[in-house]
Order: sequence, then C-alpha cells, then structure tokens
Amino acid sequence: MSSPSKRREMDLMKLMMSDYRVEMINDGMQEFYVDFRGPKDSPYQGGVWRIRVELPNAYPYKSPSIGFVNKIYHPNVDEMSGSVCLDVINQTWSPMFGMKETI
Repeated sequence: MSSPSKRREMDLMKLMMSDYRVEMINDGMQEFYVDFRGPKDSPYQGGVWRIRVELPNAYPYKSPSIGFVNKIYHPNVDEMSGSVCLDVINQTWSPMFGMKETI
C-alpha cells in the first residue's frame, strides 16, 4: 500500500490530466482550485464552476473538504458557505474513493 503523500500525488496528477483545470494554492499539494464546466443538458450547461479543495494530512484516510467558490444553487451545496454536503464526503468516505471520482 502506498503512503498518503504518494496517494495524494497520484490522485492530484490524475485530476490534472483530466478535463478539469487545476490551480494550486501556495506551494503544497493540499489546497487547490478545480474549474469545470456544467454538464450538458442540465440547468448548469454553459457555466464554469470553481471549487476549492483542501486535503487533510491523513488523506486518503480522511475525506477532502470541498466547497464552491462561485454561487451555485443545488440541494447538496450550502448556499451561504458553498460547502458540498454529501454523505460520501462527510460520513461514508473510504480510501477507495479517488479525487477525480469525488469531484
């Protein structure tokens, strides 16, 4: 099994090689922004959404913190803070989940 830092690097690299735009915050790999387009045939089509992701030191054993930077109206997003409120992130997180699949 790989160490948490190797797993963090691997998950971040997969995310950066995907269709998402990733912008690092500071010099570390624990905080970054991810920009993505709204899905086709949805009310979000044509929009570009930005989330801030914070990975705890114990990632992947502890879940990331994910929140929208720009306003989005969705039942799983807190309107005031932008925090994503999903069981998979907040309660049932498992190291089997990857960053790309979570976002």
